[in-house]
Amino acid sequence: MYSLSDLPPQYLNAGLLLLALIFLILLLATRRTLSQARLQVAEKSDALLAQQQSYNETQERMGMLVEKSRQYEQVLAEKHQLSEASGVLQKEYSKLQAQHEAQKARLDALMQNHEEKLALMHSSEQRLQIQFENLANKIFDEKSATYQSQSKHNIEAVLAPFKSQLDGFKQQISEQHIREGQERASLKTEILSLKALNQRITEEASALTNALKGDNKKQGNWGEVILERILKESGLREGHEFETQVSAQSEQGRRLQPDVVVHLPNDKDVIIDSKVSLAAYEQYFNCDDDTSRKQYLSAHVASIKGHIKGLGAKEYQSLKGLRTLDYVLLFIPIEPAFLLAIEEEPDLVSLALNHNIMLVSPTNLLVALRTINNIWQYEYQNQNAQLIAEQAGKLYDKFVGFVSDIEKIGKALDTAHGSYEAAMNKLSSGRGNLVRQVEKFREMGVQPNKRLDNTLSRLSDEE
Repeated sequence: MYSLSDLPPQYLNAGLLLLALIFLILLLATRRTLSQARLQVAEKSDALLAQQQSYNETQERMGMLVEKSRQYEQVLAEKHQLSEASGVLQKEYSKLQAQHEAQKARLDALMQNHEEKLALMHSSEQRLQIQFENLANKIFDEKSATYQSQSKHNIEAVLAPFKSQLDGFKQQISEQHIREGQERASLKTEILSLKALNQRITEEASALTNALKGDNKKQGNWGEVILERILKESGLREGHEFETQVSAQSEQGRRLQPDVVVHLPNDKDVIIDSKVSLAAYEQYFNCDDDTSRKQYLSAHVASIKGHIKGLGAKEYQSLKGLRTLDYVLLFIPIEPAFLLAIEEEPDLVSLALNHNIMLVSPTNLLVALRTINNIWQYEYQNQNAQLIAEQAGKLYDKFVGFVSDIEKIGKALDTAHGSYEAAMNKLSSGRGNLVRQVEKFREMGVQPNKRLDNTLSRLSDEE
């Protein structure tokens, strides 16, 4: 075998040169390949940056899609909530419609009863007036021929008070008729405005959301404002048919102050409390999570139950100085809150009744107060009718006394006329009458300054 040392130098140099040339070619090829690789790396880096930017944009669009998906779910939840609220409002409207029809039927019955009483009153007035006129005409016809000329002035003086009282009686009847017509028109107006009023109360109740976020004192004050507005719309008058913040003492010596005391005829009272807390209802209404909503709903029912028990423990119906009914009205100022609690806990009404409490919402409280106002109006009408009847009775008694006095005057005049006839007979009738005897003195020559009436002298001569 040959070694490198055995080769000739020229071959060795040529081989080295060839080797160097091959190395140079390989180096240039490597540099070219490296340059191409760097260029490819740069291109791939740019492509990678473009892909990264595209990925970021894709992520941003994904975030927007997630946000829109969340908003869509929220809209679906709000739609479901509005659907439930619409169902509640539809039920409320149906109940209001039924209550309106029932109230209208009661008002129609009351108006019919009122018309019958008015017709009976007018009939009684006409019969009484006819009886008065017939009785007066009968007495006057029987006695006028005897003493008309002698007692005309006295009769007019006696009849003047009677005429004045009769005119006053007619005026009272006329005023009563006018008032009743105005009241009937007012009742029709109230019936027409009842539905609009209920709608306005429901809309205004939405403002309670802000008050519910405050403390219990703020909630209580808001409930009292709504209660005061309903009392004003009912037609009742403060200081007359109802009073606010009445201070009274219980049988145990506790000083209590009911929100409102509504007076009824026959000295009866109804107490209304409006301090129920609805904070849990506000949280329930604004919550989107079903689990939390159930918790808030349970808290809402528990809050009303707690207030029922606390209110029942006060025993408002046993306060001194108040003749209250056996139950107290617990006013819940938001209609949906009232209906939601009853729907969730149907036994809530029974629990309240067991504590001598009746739950009321703005709608049925307004109906109850309007009914109480109508009862008071008929009570005032009955009082006026009783007063008119009493005055008519007194007037009739005076008229009977007047007739008795007229009869006594007639008898006295008859007696006086008899005495007059007897005296005239003694004076001018019969033999030896006084006129004849006195005239003999003149015939015998007595010269008097005056002479008797010729009529008396002629009567005496005829005898």
